[in-house]
Amino acid sequence: MWSDSSIFYQFYPLGFCGAPKENDGVFVPRIRKVIEWIPHLKCLHVDAVYFSPVFESDRHGYDTRDYRRMDCRLGSNADFSEVCRELKESGIRIVLDGVFNHVGRGFFAFQDVLEKRWDSEYKDWFYIHFDGNSCYNDGFSYEGWEGHFELVKLNLDNPKVKEYLFSCVKGWIEEFQIDGLRLDVAYCLNENFMRELRAFCDSVRPDFLLLGEILFGDYKRIVNDAMLHSCTNYECYKGLYSSFNDLNLFEINYALNRQFGKDNPIYRGMHLLSFAENHDVTRVASILKDKRHLPLLYTMLFTMPGIPCIYYGGEWGISGVKENGSDDTLRPALSEPQWNELTDLISSLAKLHKDHKALVYGDYKSIVLTNRQLIFQREFEGEQIWVSVNADEQAYQAQFHDKENCEVTDLLSGEKLFLNDSFTLPPFSFFMWKLS
Repeated sequence: MWSDSSIFYQFYPLGFCGAPKENDGVFVPRIRKVIEWIPHLKCLHVDAVYFSPVFESDRHGYDTRDYRRMDCRLGSNADFSEVCRELKESGIRIVLDGVFNHVGRGFFAFQDVLEKRWDSEYKDWFYIHFDGNSCYNDGFSYEGWEGHFELVKLNLDNPKVKEYLFSCVKGWIEEFQIDGLRLDVAYCLNENFMRELRAFCDSVRPDFLLLGEILFGDYKRIVNDAMLHSCTNYECYKGLYSSFNDLNLFEINYALNRQFGKDNPIYRGMHLLSFAENHDVTRVASILKDKRHLPLLYTMLFTMPGIPCIYYGGEWGISGVKENGSDDTLRPALSEPQWNELTDLISSLAKLHKDHKALVYGDYKSIVLTNRQLIFQREFEGEQIWVSVNADEQAYQAQFHDKENCEVTDLLSGEKLFLNDSFTLPPFSFFMWKLS
């Protein structure tokens, strides 16, 4: 799949573009701002953009009103088509958020049920109980998503619901030339629905990506030849920041070895979405106890097994804390991209990820492991790359075996050097060595 070797970049458009929190019904072509950021994306070697919800919604995008019309706060379908055309001409693929588990109360079919009740032709599109009542005093009850009744759960067993959603997906492919979908709360979705969606998408476009959001459990439940191609790797997301915060690199090493190591890894051959932050979680620059770990964490993100994804603004280390049930600070309006030492590093890491197959297809093996130091190897078709991080404020003498006068190239600096029985890792250092 094309995504295996890609560098992803995520926008949360309603926040990024500075749209009003509530849908005010006013058309403003804010989404066109993305075009101004394309040169920045190219400098980061990004070749796939994932857009969080862009379609007409009640408030935050995940409460859809209309799957066929752009949210008026972002502009028109024509505006988004122009954005997509510019991205595609720049060699950047497009992945949209597929929010299929639930809709907003403003969704046309639910509005019809509110008006006509038993007589609505759409009553079976949802899980409605006419002998109850809702917190909105609708005169009937219904299933929401995880207790959020502003999000009305769709009946994905209903053939008419599936026909409607599949027709929308086909329309997005034709109108916006999209290359894939990220399925919101895929862990909640009906598995038969995902199988049918995969078969439908394969019939329309065989290289169409389906990537699911899953927080826990066995990823193979939804990532397999019959369902999705990939999913979010939340296990390693948590392992990354907590390994640095607790100064316990055994945690991320355990996760990576279990998932992708040489000896019976559970996700061999799978390419999962790797990330340090997204629109739902506290920014990594805020969650890290020691900000000096930020470049080390990003070095690991781009060199460990997975598809690296940057969340907008994270490339220069913006902060944002999820608090009091609000995600607003995680989804800020940004006027223009910035560039600093961290951005330089991420750009270099992204290029190296694309240039070296070992970083895309190689397995994982730890070479040196302590609580505060980790050196691991990625190897593929004879190419060996060692990645080292020292999370300590003290230098560390790493010991090697059978590496007498082993010539390596530091991929970040271009410098050639020799590894002998040991090497001194400076405090808070990171290296990428290609072995000769």
